[in-house]
Amino acid sequence: MPNDEGVAIVRKSLDLEEEDLVKAVRLHQYGENPRVEEVAEPAIKGPWDVIVDVGAAGLCRTDLHIIEGQWEPIQHPSLPYILGHENAGWVREVGSAVTNVKAGDTVIMHPLTSCGLCPACRVGQDSHCENATFPGVNVNGGMAEQLLTNARAVVKLDEGLQPRNVAALADAGLTAYHAVRKAADVLFPGTQAVVIGAGGLGHIGIQTLAAITSSTITVVDRSEEALELARTLGAHHTVLSTSDEEVEKQVLDITGGGAHIVFDFVGERGAELLAPRLLRNRGSHYVIGYGGAVNIPTIDIISREINVIGNLVGTYNDLVELMTLTEQGRVKLHTSIYPLDAVNDAIGDLEAGRLVGRGILIP
Repeated sequence: MPNDEGVAIVRKSLDLEEEDLVKAVRLHQYGENPRVEEVAEPAIKGPWDVIVDVGAAGLCRTDLHIIEGQWEPIQHPSLPYILGHENAGWVREVGSAVTNVKAGDTVIMHPLTSCGLCPACRVGQDSHCENATFPGVNVNGGMAEQLLTNARAVVKLDEGLQPRNVAALADAGLTAYHAVRKAADVLFPGTQAVVIGAGGLGHIGIQTLAAITSSTITVVDRSEEALELARTLGAHHTVLSTSDEEVEKQVLDITGGGAHIVFDFVGERGAELLAPRLLRNRGSHYVIGYGGAVNIPTIDIISREINVIGNLVGTYNDLVELMTLTEQGRVKLHTSIYPLDAVNDAIGDLEAGRLVGRGILIP
């Protein structure tokens, strides 16, 4: 049952009619839980705008970092604003120039609304768009009944896919897929891939590794339940994280000297320091989770010729490819469902490590 403590239902303006209001999760102050409130419906303002009736919004560890204030120096959002950057639903209304979707279409949204004109967009790297907005991070997001996005962000879904089953693939799945896609060319038969963290991002990473590479997959996690899930998703070996020394010993033994690629889906609490120790010479540490700091002596970097590679979300084309794998049944999101009013219950469960898979909020 939702925990109503700290949840306020308010009107943004007394002058608004009832039908002009939608429910939304808004952050008012860093370090405090967000509130469920009623706010004005979004409106079409430009020819490329798209308004979506949100069917589901994912809860991401990034949302915890946003609430903590970690993203403020980078994105400078104007508080209060609506959280939620993993969104899927049904098109409600489109601007005059939109032709790729129409009212009633089921869609998933790329996290960024890109411009299509800057150099990054021109070469297909729209996740680095110079003029992008990032709903849920620097402008109003999708933990709400409606979301304003644009035509370049919406991916039309197969009729068999439901928003609640795919929403978190918009960021968690996309980020995991993007990292694996970048590494896929070097993960041929006989190579070793190590995944740290089999949670919301990691369980998608495991599936995409199994779907598009031929590498041997070893998964490290602190939860036996998460490792059990990993084995069903394609992991060839699993290692229960008890101590860094024991993990290092087991992984080096399993991989015959270390991983060609380590995918760190945690990026904090010591995982970012452990990951380089699991590499063989000339291996690569793919940083996907964040919150900590990678610390590798430069002599180790040059003598072992190892690489540290950052991974930010993914491109629109990455999301299209991921949706294709999902439609084929090769990627499946494991979720825990919460009503929108229970957002702070979901946040508490995520913080406490009680979630296996991904938390999904249903307006």
